[in-house]
Amino acid sequence: MIRPATQADRPRIETIVEAAYTPWAELIGARPIPMDADYGAQIGAGQVFVTGDGPDGLIVLIPEDGTLLIENVAVAPDRHGQGIGRALLSFAEQHARTLTLPRMRLYTNELMTTNIALYERLGYRETSREDIGGRYVVHMAKDLA
Repeated sequence: MIRPATQADRPRIETIVEAAYTPWAELIGARPIPMDADYGAQIGAGQVFVTGDGPDGLIVLIPEDGTLLIENVAVAPDRHGQGIGRALLSFAEQHARTLTLPRMRLYTNELMTTNIALYERLGYRETSREDIGGRYVVHMAKDLA
């Protein structure tokens, strides 16, 4: 079950994000952007969705003009490999269709190659690369049929 996050979920969301991104921070030499997000504001804006009552995973979805931005997807490390991330990404596609948005987009650090490979397997294609304050970001998009 994927549901909108509530403020009561915020501590668990922040714990998941910290645990999920800490290994990447060590690899890229900086804190990934989602580690410093204002989850209280994003929950208040209805942008955060979580799995189950735990929760064990989250996704931040921001509607834009003609596109749904996946700002963040994170799964508790002890739950990796159980399909939670894929379920969240599938939910994002359904959410985009519900909002009649024909395109999805996301970005990730260029050193997060396993994530890039997963997104490519799910139909995302690289659209550009960008230097954001010394962080090299890969922008990816997927058109929905």
